[in-house]
Amino acid sequence: MAVKWLIFDAMGVVFEVSDDVNDLLVPFIHKRSNNISREIINKLYTKASLGKISSLDFWNNLGFTKEYPEIERIFLDNNITIDPEFSEIAKELKEKYSLALLSNDLKDWSKFLRNKFNLNDIFNVVVISGEVGHRKPDKRIYHFLLDRIQVPPENCVFIDDKLENLSAASELGIKTIRFIRNASKIGFCSEFEISSFLELKKVLKNFY
Repeated sequence: MAVKWLIFDAMGVVFEVSDDVNDLLVPFIHKRSNNISREIINKLYTKASLGKISSLDFWNNLGFTKEYPEIERIFLDNNITIDPEFSEIAKELKEKYSLALLSNDLKDWSKFLRNKFNLNDIFNVVVISGEVGHRKPDKRIYHFLLDRIQVPPENCVFIDDKLENLSAASELGIKTIRFIRNASKIGFCSEFEISSFLELKKVLKNFY
C-alpha cells in the first residue's frame, strides 16, 4: 500500500537531543538546586508528560514556584535545538505526504517549541502524550493518532530513534525507520535506519 503519512518523533529526530530529560533538564535543574535527585525529576516529568500534573505543578514540586514561568522559558529557549535539515526537507516532503508529530512531552513544552521553530505549518496532525494521557510505546497513543488521520497503519511510516517505540508501531502494521543520529546500529527494530534527513528522502523511495 502506498505511503500517505509520515509520522515523526520529536526528541532525537526533529530535535537533536534524544534524552532531553537526562541530558538537558537534569543538568539545568542541578545548576540551580543540586539536592534534587535525577529520579525525582524523571518521575515528575513522566507524570507531567502524561498530563497528570501541569507544567506549573512540575516546577512547583521541584521548588521553583517563584521562578515559573521564566525558568521554563529559559530552559526551552536555550537548550532545545532543531535538526538543521528538518524544516527544509519536511516542506519538500509535504508536497507528497501528510506529516504528523507523535511525541512524549508536556503539552505546554511541545506548544512552545512548535511555535518557536514554526512547526505548526509543517505538521498536519500533532499528538502529544501530555494531551492524550498515553506515552509511547503504549499502543493507545498510536491508535489515537491512527484514529485522527483515518488511514490504515500500512499507509504510514514512523520515524523514531527509540527501539521500543518503533517496535510497538511495527506490531500495529506501521512501517518504521530508525533515526540513529548518534547511536550505533543494533539488532532489528525497523525496516530501515538513517542518520540524517537527507537519507530519509532516499529511503522513502523503498516504500510503495
